[in-house]
Amino acid sequence: METLTAYEAENSFGDTLIKAQRSPVQITKSGKPVAVLVSIENYRMTEELKMQVLKERVLRAESDLQAGNFVDGEDFMQDLITGKHD
Repeated sequence: METLTAYEAENSFGDTLIKAQRSPVQITKSGKPVAVLVSIENYRMTEELKMQVLKERVLRAESDLQAGNFVDGEDFMQDLITGKHD
């Protein structure tokens, strides 16, 4: 992934947009990563994948509930706090 400073990206915005069509472009400010510019196709694909994962999780949760596979929320939170689910 190519990295540009915010100044570079601003001063060559047209070129930066063209680069983002080929692969993501990381933008830094004060030496720290602050953003990634991606093509609309890449963005849409990422959003579709996220939606698929969410739908699968909902279906699995519904199945678990119907099968009685669930835990008490307070017990689960306590397990998280103590590091049981790391």
